[in-house]
Amino acid sequence: MPRVQAILFTMTTYGTWLRGDARGWVDKGVVFPPDPVLESADRARMAHPEYRFPEDAWFQVGQWVGKSLNERLHASILAMTVQSWHVHIVAWAGEMVVGDFVKCTKDAVRWGLRLNRPIWGEGYDKRYCYNTAVVRARVEYVERHNLARGRPSKPWDFIVPWET
Repeated sequence: MPRVQAILFTMTTYGTWLRGDARGWVDKGVVFPPDPVLESADRARMAHPEYRFPEDAWFQVGQWVGKSLNERLHASILAMTVQSWHVHIVAWAGEMVVGDFVKCTKDAVRWGLRLNRPIWGEGYDKRYCYNTAVVRARVEYVERHNLARGRPSKPWDFIVPWET
């Protein structure tokens, strides 16, 4: 089996992607179709309203994440975007422990915002990149999110070049 070169992580904010969502949803790697009844039931059980990052907070949220991942895990970030309801990060796989990477990311934002409520949805998605073409595609995908919002493709100085 080929070695994992990089990983694309996606973490959603609280209440913005529930089971049954119209966009489809995933459970244990299985993609399920929309189910409005299930989504409505999950929404009714939420203890707080959904959370979205304020438009003017995206850069600071990214700074917290990058600083924490660099200082605590020595992670190499290839691309990142902070959107209102989700964050995408592409990082070199190296000797990474996936759960530690996600915990570090989520904790950095929780600590930075210091809100007395949930910020993140449960879990996360990860997509492994086994070759240069896939790494390139994932990086470009994330950078397009930034460009679509009128931001630079690489808005933070901790983003490392990835092409050799």
